[in-house]
Amino acid sequence: MTGGLSPQEQQWWNLWTNERDGEAANQLVQLYDYLVNYHVHRIAAHLPKNVSKDDVRSLGMLGLYDALKKFDRSRDLKFDTYASFRIRGSIIDGLRKEDWLPRSVRDRAKKIEQVTEQLEQRLQRPVSSKEVAEAAGLTAREVEAAVKDSLFANVLSMEEKPKDSGDDHKEGIGYSIPDEETGSPDASLIRQEDYEELADQIEQLKEKEKLVISLFYKEELTLTEIGHVLNLTTSRISQIHAKAIYKLKQSLQSVL
Repeated sequence: MTGGLSPQEQQWWNLWTNERDGEAANQLVQLYDYLVNYHVHRIAAHLPKNVSKDDVRSLGMLGLYDALKKFDRSRDLKFDTYASFRIRGSIIDGLRKEDWLPRSVRDRAKKIEQVTEQLEQRLQRPVSSKEVAEAAGLTAREVEAAVKDSLFANVLSMEEKPKDSGDDHKEGIGYSIPDEETGSPDASLIRQEDYEELADQIEQLKEKEKLVISLFYKEELTLTEIGHVLNLTTSRISQIHAKAIYKLKQSLQSVL
């Protein structure tokens, strides 16, 4: 914990750890505020426009405060790493508890899913967002945005802690679930096949879509940063990302 800290920062940590000094806490919050900004920017890129980034930031700050209160300096763990878990977990938990997805968006996502299923049954092939949009009386951009929003809502639901688990594991993104099946050959094989199928479907994307997916999920650049790399606006990068996600969801559903 001491490595890389200036004498002043070390003093703040000592005052906070030993005396719970309020001013020291404020200084440490300012010192690690960049972690909150990073995770807010990453997560907010997936959220619909009706979600205030200030609200997301408030959730992140709660996570940072929680990390300061619970961090054990005697453990061989960097505070940055520990705080990142707490910050992201706090944001995910807060978004899940609030019904941040408007009913109109949920209804639209449900309608799009129904129209997609009907078209695929009739045409016997995966359909494009443009085809779904025409059948649903929407624009392709509205279809792609609704699919992206519903996908993120599904991620929040998947990360929800089982109500009857009876434990208090709260590390990691949202909650961590103890792995009781470590080393299962069947699970490992299925997971590997899923990864390979996903990789194959990504290869089917257009070059610019593949690049955006790679820069966002592998290199962990923000949409704004990707825009600078490709010399495109953030909104255009967001459109490319949404279209790529829509294509991947449709193609994976047809093969899995």
